[in-house]
This record gives sequence, structure tokens and C-alpha cells, in this order.
Amino acid sequence: MIKQIYEYTRDILTITREVQENKSDIKEVRSEIRELRKDNQILRDDFSDLLLLVQKLSFSINHVSDREQSEREKIALQLENEMLKFERRLPRGKDSKK
Repeated sequence: MIKQIYEYTRDILTITREVQENKSDIKEVRSEIRELRKDNQILRDDFSDLLLLVQKLSFSINHVSDREQSEREKIALQLENEMLKFERRLPRGKDSKK
């Protein structure tokens, strides 16, 4: 009988100690989860900022590309105008069949 009481007491003490350890582990895990959630939110915010920056850069690149295309077209038209002006200044060629 004493042996049984001893075993029950030992089991109760063991279970009590394990329960305390589990409670402590649970607190640590909850704390880690809070930290991970904060880190996750920071990463999400950083990703959102990066996404906005990429969108702005994409818009800027498209704008620059459109502006450069307009410049090229403008230069091509200016060149064409200058060539037409130059052609009008040339004297008429003489017939080489004379």
C-alpha cells in the first residue's frame, strides 16, 4: 500500500513538474509567435513599399520611353524638313545628252 502511495505521489509530482514546464514552453512559443507576426507584418509593409516603388519606376520608364519616341519622331521630321529644303536649293541638273 505504501509503495502504491509512493508511486502515486511520485507520478503526481512528475506530472506537476511537466505541467509547469509545458506552461513555460507555451509562454515562450506564444512570445515567439508574437515576434514572428510582427516580423511578418514588417515584411509585408516592406513588400508593399517595394511594390509601389516598382510600379512608380515602371510608370516612369514608360513615360521616358514615350517621350524618347516622340523626340525621335520630332528629330526624324526635322531631318526630313532639312533634306527637303536642301533639295530645293540644288540647281537643276543639265542634260548630259547634249
